[in-house]
Amino acid sequence: MHVYTKTGDAGETGLYTGERVKKSSLRVDVYGTIDEADAAFGMARAFATKAEVKTAILGIQKKLPSLMADIASLDKGPIIHEEDVIALESAMDDIEERLPKLTSFLIPGDTPAGACLDHARTVVRRAERRFCELAEHEDVHGTDRRFLNRLSDYAFLLMRLEETNV
Repeated sequence: MHVYTKTGDAGETGLYTGERVKKSSLRVDVYGTIDEADAAFGMARAFATKAEVKTAILGIQKKLPSLMADIASLDKGPIIHEEDVIALESAMDDIEERLPKLTSFLIPGDTPAGACLDHARTVVRRAERRFCELAEHEDVHGTDRRFLNRLSDYAFLLMRLEETNV
């Protein structure tokens, strides 16, 4: 089997559930943006100096294919569940308890991993905005929206954790 399939040469792609849609569709844009976020998380993991941060990023990267599959699926139950949202919230609560209180805006870039995590945060925010637009026109899973919303906050906290001596 070759990497190229030629099935997209006419500007269409296949969804996870088999339907064909235009590559310019909003649904494809959303899961493509999440794929971009995954790449940014990968860069962050490659540069991270703290084992805890590397492990946390890898955990997120293992969830992102499920999130993309949810978005690339029509008429199929969600893969991302409320437990996944709760797990992110719990991880964020744990990190936030250990970090010093914020007293000013942060300027990204103190470390390579921190800069990559901030980039991932902004890409996730874009994915969330696009997801909300998709939700105005098509059926989506609410847990995916909540997961995306928490994920950008999680990236922010991981950036702070990587760049703070705690």
